[in-house]
Amino acid sequence: MIRRFNVGLLFAFLLFTVCPANAQQPTKVPRVGFLLAVPLSTIPARIEAFRQGLRALGYVEGKNIVIEWRSSERKADRLPALAAELVRLNVDVIVSGGPPPTRVAKQATATIPIVMGYDDDPIGSGFVESLARPGGNITGLATLAPEISGKQIEILKEIVPKLSRVAVLGNASQPGHPQALREINLAADALRVQIQYLEIREPKDIETAFQTATKERADAVLVVTTPLLTAQRGQVADLAIKNRLPAIYSRPEYVEDGGLLFYGVSYTDLFRRAAAYVDKILKGAKPADLPVEQPKKFEFIVNLKAAKQIGLTIPPNVLARADRVIR
Repeated sequence: MIRRFNVGLLFAFLLFTVCPANAQQPTKVPRVGFLLAVPLSTIPARIEAFRQGLRALGYVEGKNIVIEWRSSERKADRLPALAAELVRLNVDVIVSGGPPPTRVAKQATATIPIVMGYDDDPIGSGFVESLARPGGNITGLATLAPEISGKQIEILKEIVPKLSRVAVLGNASQPGHPQALREINLAADALRVQIQYLEIREPKDIETAFQTATKERADAVLVVTTPLLTAQRGQVADLAIKNRLPAIYSRPEYVEDGGLLFYGVSYTDLFRRAAAYVDKILKGAKPADLPVEQPKKFEFIVNLKAAKQIGLTIPPNVLARADRVIR
């Protein structure tokens, strides 16, 4: 009887000491790498949108999720080293803040899941096999939206009623660019507007393009964003103002740096939705099986300062549709 009691007591003691120890094993906190080509301070709305997306799914940075923020501060040669650093940290997933970070992340790892914050043409860029079945370790958001180009031409037509010729700045070698040009031409044909395409391959081409646009009497400018043009967006906006040409852009940064109009994808919405991909991957989903999503929300921004500089009056009905007005 006493022996049975002692054995039972010993078993209870072991159960008390071993089980709590097992119960107190710390839960692994997921670690997310976020790779950017621009300073975080230049895109606060997008960063906050990503954090909001995580919070809506129950993640609080610093508590139950760690985010390793890495930015090359607009120095492209630093991106590979930063991507390699995230791989060494063995993060659970990498979120890329645009095409250049996606490319270097892809080069750095074929196993760690990568979520694209956005890309103009993921298939053309070689990131995924198809939008429905990405096939590798990359998935995320695309900015593919054919209706954007048509809407941009329509907006220009509304603010310049006698619009007959639009100079289009771009680089035909960029992924997604041929498709954008097709859509621009279709929209222009429908509105009986002539397109003047000006190729931008080097920074020196920008000023030459504006000189050509002015010489050939373009009524407005449409900028198809490329990495080079984005990097020189201040110069592009300044030249549009200097030549008194109404210009519409495909990135909001142009307007924030003095450009006239932006109509395009809501990048804050894309970054918010990127959080859902992170959640699914952390819960076991494979990027290869997660379809690349296209934009669902669009934005229209008007810079009235720029309009005043070129002596342009924005019609009230156009202004009323703007999501944001810079005064």
